[in-house]
Amino acid sequence: MELHSDVLSLERDGHVATLWLDRPDARNAMGRAFWNDLPLACAALHDDTDVRAVVVAARGDHFSVGLDLKEMGGDLVGSETSTSPAHASENTYRAVRTMQSSLQALADLRVPVIAAVHGWCIGGGVDLISACDIRLAAGDAIFSLREAKVAIVADLGSLQRLPGIIGAGHLAQLALTGEDIDADRARRIGLVNDVHGASGADVLGAAYELARVIAANSPWAVRGTKAVLRHHDERRIADGLDFVARWNTMYLRSNDLGEAINAFLEHRAPTFRGD
Repeated sequence: MELHSDVLSLERDGHVATLWLDRPDARNAMGRAFWNDLPLACAALHDDTDVRAVVVAARGDHFSVGLDLKEMGGDLVGSETSTSPAHASENTYRAVRTMQSSLQALADLRVPVIAAVHGWCIGGGVDLISACDIRLAAGDAIFSLREAKVAIVADLGSLQRLPGIIGAGHLAQLALTGEDIDADRARRIGLVNDVHGASGADVLGAAYELARVIAANSPWAVRGTKAVLRHHDERRIADGLDFVARWNTMYLRSNDLGEAINAFLEHRAPTFRGD
């Protein structure tokens, strides 16, 4: 199991592997390297037949603050001077689908994946854990679907996967408000299975304990159970991902998005005009 990445790392202890978000200096913000390397990490996990369960965890003080707007903001806004509007729309669609495919690679792992969340888990971080099979949190975890606050329709999987996890009403409130919720509320609505201790070390220990219980069972039975659990929703999720990619192809590069990125870089509140 080998991975060459500046933002992710892999470890294995017996039958349990850990996929580390390993960019702590940037609070594990998801830039181009993340989207490129996540499928490579998943391929390495898939090829290691000794792996029976995977824990996704993060180095540093936070799980992930989501999409790296400083690095990728320009990609989202786009440039009409260098290409035609048709090509710009096609590039947007391809970029969204590429990021969706990166997270889908995690969802498609044949073994169970457990997310161990501490600190901030924002936007793309929630997309990431929604692609996992089980989610655990530390007491300091904070969750937020922030996309509406930055003039984006969440397009990487939360809107497709979370209805089956937390229900439509809770998801609508989180997605439409962009509000922050703490670990206790995340547990009450079913976003996480349980809350363990106060820190990343506490939840990581709980995730490893659960992963070892799963890894001790028949690998064939575990893989089959995961496949059966996922089968019903696979087509619905795939259709939903394509739909939101096409929606954002039409509307992502709004003036509101440019205002949101400028406000983020200037450390101020955005003023949205709906144009």
